[in-house]
Amino acid sequence: MRHSSRRLLTGALLVLAAGAGLGAAPSAAQAAGVSAVVDVNSQLKVRATPSLASAVKGTLHDGQKITVVCSVTGQNVRGKLRTTTAWDRLSSGYYVSHSYITSARSIPSCSGTPAAEKVKTKPRTQDPGYVLARVKTADGGVNVRTAPSTQGASVRKVLNGAAVQLVCAVPGTSVRGTVRTTTQWDRLTDGMYVSHAYVVAATLKACATAPATTPATTAPALTPAQFIAAAVPGAQLGWRQYGVPPSVTIAQAVLESGWGRSGLASVDKNYFGIKCQSGGYGTIASGCHVYQTTECDKTGKCFATADAFRTYASMTHSFRDHGNFLKVNKRYTPAFVYTKDANNFIWQVWKAGYATDPNYYTKVTGIMATYNLYQYDTWK
Repeated sequence: MRHSSRRLLTGALLVLAAGAGLGAAPSAAQAAGVSAVVDVNSQLKVRATPSLASAVKGTLHDGQKITVVCSVTGQNVRGKLRTTTAWDRLSSGYYVSHSYITSARSIPSCSGTPAAEKVKTKPRTQDPGYVLARVKTADGGVNVRTAPSTQGASVRKVLNGAAVQLVCAVPGTSVRGTVRTTTQWDRLTDGMYVSHAYVVAATLKACATAPATTPATTAPALTPAQFIAAAVPGAQLGWRQYGVPPSVTIAQAVLESGWGRSGLASVDKNYFGIKCQSGGYGTIASGCHVYQTTECDKTGKCFATADAFRTYASMTHSFRDHGNFLKVNKRYTPAFVYTKDANNFIWQVWKAGYATDPNYYTKVTGIMATYNLYQYDTWK
């Protein structure tokens, strides 16, 4: 699941989308272009060349109609619709990844990439095997420990602004730091650990294995009755703030977290699988935690990947962020006509593409009925 925020287009982008002529002109066969639509959770960056490293020339929003001139091969991108090396050239001469574009007919290949638009690549250098990051602390020196835990022995301290070399990320004890509150710990090149709560860095890959000395920080398993009792306050607060029926929120949390027993829920209090976006985690979450996951494309081919998921200080924070996620995503707007009709609300959410499971609506409403979750829809 993903979440997003909407932004109005700038004047410059309107010119871009309208097709102001920049760069090399397309051939006569390509002049008419192909009508297409953007399908993205937040916004899609328009690049100078077919590469994520290229300069950003504008942004497009979800549902925006564009005209694509032709297609070229560029950097591989895993997007909302597909994973592909195809990039679509706009009439401006700039590019967007085809992983976020739908069109009614096929897009022709460009006859050639203008020399001025070729992707520039740096000479191949050996991967250093680490990510360079900076320590940010207002609490004095940050402990470097033998394990991803505040109980691990401190071997040294690093000061504010110090550069550190990070290899990968592992879960550990939760730390509230200057940058964020998080359970993520970063493994250094010498095998020691520093809390990500004090580190400013790009998203790290998950470590292949977590050290045996990592203490368990999972929440105790709850019975269904205990889980529901714990969930009610946050769900009702979410309804008052965002309009999501409490019965819907609780039932979705039950289904998606397995009564709070999933790793995301028990360790990070993330009950809905909400991800971080480009390292950002919004205003309600506390931080990000990198997990190794397996994803499959539409052909059924599965592959290993790593994703950063939001972490929360409490179940209530997770439930509030779930309400915020549904509220700010335009695709779910029809559901909010039914803020006092739980079944119709979740039907609209499912119909808008919240989940691909064809039985998702039946499962959620089944939980609502079985455990009489409607009793918590007090509309206060």
